[in-house]
Amino acid sequence: MSFPKNFFWGGATAANQCEGAWNVGGRGMTETDVTTGGTATTPRYRTYVMPDGTEGKLSQFASKPKGAKFAVLDGYKYPNHEAIDFYHHYKEDIALFAEMGFKMFRMSIAWSRIYPKGIEEEPNQEGLAFYRSVFEELKKYNIEPLVTIWHFDTPLYIEEEMGDWANRDVIALFDKYAKTILTEYKGLVHYWLTFNEINNTVNFFDAMEDSKTDAGWQNVYQHLHNKFVASAHTVKMAHEIDPENKVGCMICGTLSYALTCDPQDVFAKDEKWQSGVLYCSDVQCRGYYPYYAQKMWDAHNVKLDITEQDLKDLKEGCVDFYTFSYYSSNCITTHKDTETASGNMINGAKNPYLEYSDWGWSYDPLGLRIYLNYLYDRYEKPMMIVENGLGALDVLNEDGTVHDDYRIDYLRKHVKAMKDAIEIDHVDLIGYTTWGCIDLVSAGTGEMRKRYGFIYVDIDDDLKGSGKRYRKDSFYWYKKCIASDGEDLD
Repeated sequence: MSFPKNFFWGGATAANQCEGAWNVGGRGMTETDVTTGGTATTPRYRTYVMPDGTEGKLSQFASKPKGAKFAVLDGYKYPNHEAIDFYHHYKEDIALFAEMGFKMFRMSIAWSRIYPKGIEEEPNQEGLAFYRSVFEELKKYNIEPLVTIWHFDTPLYIEEEMGDWANRDVIALFDKYAKTILTEYKGLVHYWLTFNEINNTVNFFDAMEDSKTDAGWQNVYQHLHNKFVASAHTVKMAHEIDPENKVGCMICGTLSYALTCDPQDVFAKDEKWQSGVLYCSDVQCRGYYPYYAQKMWDAHNVKLDITEQDLKDLKEGCVDFYTFSYYSSNCITTHKDTETASGNMINGAKNPYLEYSDWGWSYDPLGLRIYLNYLYDRYEKPMMIVENGLGALDVLNEDGTVHDDYRIDYLRKHVKAMKDAIEIDHVDLIGYTTWGCIDLVSAGTGEMRKRYGFIYVDIDDDLKGSGKRYRKDSFYWYKKCIASDGEDLD
C-alpha cells in the first residue's frame, strides 16, 4: 500500500501571516498587529502605550505592565500589516497552487474579520464575502479547503478587555463565531480545525521570561479548559449543521527524546510529552482529562472551574481526526552544561546525531515516522500533517529562478518517512499540507527572508519589493511528487 489515491496533497498558510490588509474591509485588531519584526537573534516585540501616554515595548513572552494597552506606534515595523497581501492576490496564488496540483489548501479565517471586536451581534459582511470568494476560487480548481477557525488571532478587544480565554464568557463568543462560519460556508468547506497548535498555550508559558507563579499556571490551565469546551461545541455544531463536516484538532508536534539513558532523563522526557503534547490531544481525541492531569494541576495548586456540562460536552465533542505540525525534534535532559538548540519556540538539548538549520531546527525525518506511529497507536484516528517545511535564505536570481535543492532534500526525506509510515507501519495518514507553501511572514521571527514556500514572493524584511510571485525549483518538484502520488521524488 502506497499513498492512497485520494490523499490530500497540498500546502498551508495562516491569515495573520499572509493576508495583510490588516485594517481593510472592517477587520478588527489582533495582537499580531502590534507585533514588530525580529530576527533569529533578536526578539519580536509587542508595542503598547500607558495611561499617561508613555510608549513601550515588550518581548512576545513578557507580561504587559499594569494599565498598558497594546497599540501601533510610529517608528516600528509591523510585518504582518501587509505580509504578502494574499487578501488582494488570492486568485493569482490559488491558480499557482492549482498548477502544482494541490488537492487541499489549509488556511485560516481571521476571527476579527468576521467579528472585529468579537462581541458584535452581527458579523462583518465584508469579511464573510472575502472568505466566500476564496472558497469559491478553490472550488473552481477542485481544491478542498482545510480551514483553521483560530490561528493565534483572538480579537484584541477580547484579550485586553475580557481577560482573554481564561474568561468563560469567551466560550460563547467563539461559539457564535464558529456557528456563523459553519453556517455561512456550508457546502464549500467540509474539513475544519478548531485551534491551531493548542498545546502551545503551555509551551509558550514555559518560555516566558517572568517567573512562573501558581497564579500564572491557574490562568494557563483555565485558558486551555475553556478552549477545550469551545472546541467540543464546535465539533457538535459542525456535525449538526452539515453531517459531511469533519473536524480535527491541531497539535504542535514536538517529538522529544531523552538525551541519555539516565532514567531521570527518560522520566523527564515522558513528563514533557505529557504536559507539552499529550495533555491537549488526550482531551480533544478521547473526550476526558487523562490520569496524569491531576499531577500537573497539583504541582501548581490549580483548581479549574469545570462544570458537569463541560465534562458532558467534552465527551460528546471528540474530534474526527488528528492533525499536527512537525518540523524537528528535541532532547530532554536533567544534566547541566549541555549544548542547547531551539526550533518552533521549543528549547532543548542539542542532539549529537542530527544536523541543524541556520535557525537552530534539527533535521529529523525519522522523527516524523516515530511521531506518526506513537500518536496513531494512541488514538487510532485518521491523521494529517498540516505543517512541515524548511525555513531558509532563498536567493532570487536575475532570470527569476530560485534554486532551493536544500528544501527539496528536506521535503523528500519527510515524504519518504510518511510513505514508510503508511506502507510498512499501516498508519492511517490521509493528508500532507506543507507549511508556508507560498512565502509568508515568519511567526517566530517576523522575517520574510526566512522562506518556506514553493513560491517566492518579492518582498524583503523591510517590506519592500514588487510583490511578484516566482516559481522555485521546489515548485516543480512538488508538482511532480503530487502527480505521482509520492512515487517520483527525484
